[in-house]
Amino acid sequence: MLMTLSIRNQLPGTVTTVTPGEVMATVGIRLTGGQLLTAAITQEAVTDLGLAPGAAVRALVKSTEVALATGPVEGLSIRNQIPGTVTDIATGGAMAAVKLAVDGGALTAAVTKDAVDDLALTTGSTAVALIKSTEVSVAKA
Repeated sequence: MLMTLSIRNQLPGTVTTVTPGEVMATVGIRLTGGQLLTAAITQEAVTDLGLAPGAAVRALVKSTEVALATGPVEGLSIRNQIPGTVTDIATGGAMAAVKLAVDGGALTAAVTKDAVDDLALTTGSTAVALIKSTEVSVAKA
């Protein structure tokens, strides 16, 4: 069951790793589609949620925190790169909501209309969602 939130991107998965730090921790998540995602969250959140390998979770990402590329990008600090196919583009005067079908689900990216035009995105285009690990929140499933 999806949580009732304004965050459109709620991706189910399973914790694979937890790397603790003094204040922040990284949490590796295998999404149901098989993709690996990294979330950087507070150590306090890891403890409060009882996160450990095998835990069922949802990775939450606001659509405004999803960038798009036309293919995988190298030489970039963003580790979360999820390939997909554009299924819908809703454009307004300045912004666009781009929906991607990804293995195991869907992602929405809120980007500028200019970015959609510059990347020549259309329904059926392939694209890669780029998500900083610090922009991934985690909820227990």
